[in-house]
Amino acid sequence: MFQGRNILIATKHEKEKVIAPILEKELGVKCFVASELDTDKLGTFTGEVERKDDPITTARNKCYMAMDLLNCELAIASEGSFGSHPTIYFAAADDEFLLLIDRKNGIEISVRELSLETNFNGSEIKTKEELQEFATNSNFPSHALILRRSKDNLDGITKGIIDKKQLYDTYLKLSKKYGTAYIETDMRAMFNPSRMKVIEKATLKLVKKIKSICPKCEAPGFGIVDRKEGLPCSLCNFPTHSTLSHIYNCQKCNFTEAVEFPNGKKTEEPMYCDICNP
Repeated sequence: MFQGRNILIATKHEKEKVIAPILEKELGVKCFVASELDTDKLGTFTGEVERKDDPITTARNKCYMAMDLLNCELAIASEGSFGSHPTIYFAAADDEFLLLIDRKNGIEISVRELSLETNFNGSEIKTKEELQEFATNSNFPSHALILRRSKDNLDGITKGIIDKKQLYDTYLKLSKKYGTAYIETDMRAMFNPSRMKVIEKATLKLVKKIKSICPKCEAPGFGIVDRKEGLPCSLCNFPTHSTLSHIYNCQKCNFTEAVEFPNGKKTEEPMYCDICNP
C-alpha cells in the first residue's frame, strides 16, 4: 500500500532525521518535508501559542495542514507532551504520539511512546551557581536551554541556547534587568537528543503496527486498542488483574479479535493474586 509513495513529514523541528530513515527502509516510501510549514501555529512549548487540542488531535491537524499545503495524500506527524509520569508521579516523562494519515485509502494509524528518558525541567534561578547546576543536570550543551524573565512571563526569552558564553550572558542580562530569571529545557526535537530517541522508538513502533495486517480486510494497522485482565492464579485459579488478552481492532473494517496470553504465560504468580496475597 505504501511502497514507492511519497510521504510528507509534517515538522519544522527536524524530526525527519530520525523518522525518514526508518520509514524509507521499512516501508519503501520516499520522505520529504515542507520548509514553509509552520506547525508552531498549533502550539509551542514555551506558551507563545497555546495548544488548544489534545496531542493526537494536534498531530492530526499537522498532517492535514501539511497535506493541504502541498496537495499530497500521505503524511506523518508527531506531538509530544511533557510533565509528571502518569503513574510514577515524582518522575518527568516524555509522552510522544505519532500519527500516519493516508487520505487516499482512508487510513489513520497512530502509536504512543511514553518514556522516562527525558531531561524535561524548569526552575527560577537567582545565582550563577544555580544556573550551572541546572545546566549540568539538563545535559547542556548537547541539550539546549531556554531563558526568560519568569515562568509566566515571556519577556527577554531566548531559545536554543547551546553555547556556554551565551547562556551566562543571557542570564546576566535578565538578572540585571529583572532581578531573577527562569531557565527551562528546550524540548523542540532538534535541540533535544533525548526526545529524538523517543520519537525514533515511536517510529519503530508505528512501522510494526503498520505491518500488522487485518486478517479480514488486509488493511494495515491492525493494532491493540484494549486489554482484558483475568489471567488465572497458578495456585487457586482465581482471576487476577494481570492481562489475559489483548484486543485488536481494524479501524478500516472494524474487525475485532482477542489474542489470549500475549505475555507468553497462561497463569500468574500467587503473589499477584488478591485471594492468595490479599
